[in-house]
Order: sequence, then structure tokens, then C-alpha cells
Amino acid sequence: MSARRFEGKVMVVTGAAQGIGRGVALRAAAEGAKVLLVDRADFVSEVAAEAAGADTAAFMADLETYEGAAAAMDFAIKVFGRIDILINGVGGAIRMRPFAQFEPAQIDAEIRRSLMPTLYGCHAVLPHMLAQGGGTIVNVSSNATRGIRRVPYSAAKGGVNALTQSLAMEYGEHNIRVVAAAPGGTQAPPRRVPRNAAGDTEQERLWMGEAVKQVTESTFFRRYATLDEQIAPILFLASDEAGYITGAVVPVAGGDNG
Repeated sequence: MSARRFEGKVMVVTGAAQGIGRGVALRAAAEGAKVLLVDRADFVSEVAAEAAGADTAAFMADLETYEGAAAAMDFAIKVFGRIDILINGVGGAIRMRPFAQFEPAQIDAEIRRSLMPTLYGCHAVLPHMLAQGGGTIVNVSSNATRGIRRVPYSAAKGGVNALTQSLAMEYGEHNIRVVAAAPGGTQAPPRRVPRNAAGDTEQERLWMGEAVKQVTESTFFRRYATLDEQIAPILFLASDEAGYITGAVVPVAGGDNG
């Protein structure tokens, strides 16, 4: 494994302002990639600036809209000339509650948050990868395709898995690899932008506790992953070292494969 695995590569990382996406973007920049960090949070530019000495840029976009995804890819082409790797990192459960307690608008919001940015991102990047003769897409899914208190989120991530496998089959002949990492529970610093802007009720906090208990007890290690334990597999899948892996959804969840 080279310490400069991504030398000469252009990578777009969505959801790059915090959490796993932030770590992926900064590590890739340290390993030689030219990185466009994309997020709707304005402090994504602060994260890009953390990669001192690296070739990075930041772009604000709402990736829950197709226009946002297309604008991000167009900006990457404008700044860097190509897109070798796309990491679709936007997603995350907004609410934790029994499925019967979800309101219809809340179900729609979960699907919009955790499926549509990946679906849109893949669609928006394809013309560029086809024009240049290939590329790699890494979708960040989840092992929560099996889990409690977040059924709409689980459904969205199941969609990400299906998208990954079907897109890989359809575009393999065009030298485009499509893979996914499926993280389990991950210990991360406090979010600067909360997952649920409306805040949680006391009952929702109890339901969250039930979900956390299930996630922890479902792993063989009985603990959450560190950020580094999620970042490394994503970047492996993005690298040329994984050049013969496509259509795969790789669980990174301490033995709980979802």
C-alpha cells in the first residue's frame, strides 16, 4: 500500500463537513488526492482549509436536490478537469422511533436524506466518468438495513445497496467501478449540525437509547467503531488496490452484517 495512493487522482467527497465524510476527505488529501469537499454546511470551507499544503476546494450544495448534485460535479470539472473518484457520504437517520410512530412526511424526509443524495450523485457524475473512460464510485451505506427504530432509514440504505449492485453491473463495461461500505455504529465527535434540527423529545431519546443498545449488542466487539475504522475501508475501496472489486457492499460493523 502506497502512502500516496491517490496521487494525481481527483476525488469528490459529499457530506464532507463532519463525521466520516470529513475524515475521508482529509485523509485522501494527505494521500495525494485533489479533493472537492461538498456539503450544505457553510463550514465545509473550514474543513478544506485544514488540509494544509493539499490541493482542495469546497463547494456548498444541497445534495437532497438533483440540481445540487449536478452543480457539485460541474464545479469539480471546472476546478480540477475530471472526477476519478466519487465518495457519496451524505445520509443519516433523522429520527429514531417505532415505524408505526413515523408520520408520512417524516418517512419522506428519511428517504430524501439517505437515498436521494447518493442516487442523484451517481447520476450526475456518470456523464463525466463516461466521457473520460472510467472512474470509481464509493457509496456509504449502512448495516442498519437490519435494525430497530429507524425503518425508513433502513429502507433508504437498502436502496443504496441495490443501486450499488445494479449500477456496477450496468457500467462495468465502461470501466466504472461502483462499490459500497456499510458502516455500523460509529463513535464521532458531537455534530455541528444536528441530525434532527427540530430536536428530540424525551420519548425519542428513549427510543434512541433502544437503538444504540441494539446496535452495540449486535456487534461481536460490543462497541462502536472509531472514525478511523470506517475511513480506512472506504479509502481502500476507492483506491486502485481494490481495482477488481465492484458491485460489492462491504460491511464494516464489527461482525453485524445487517
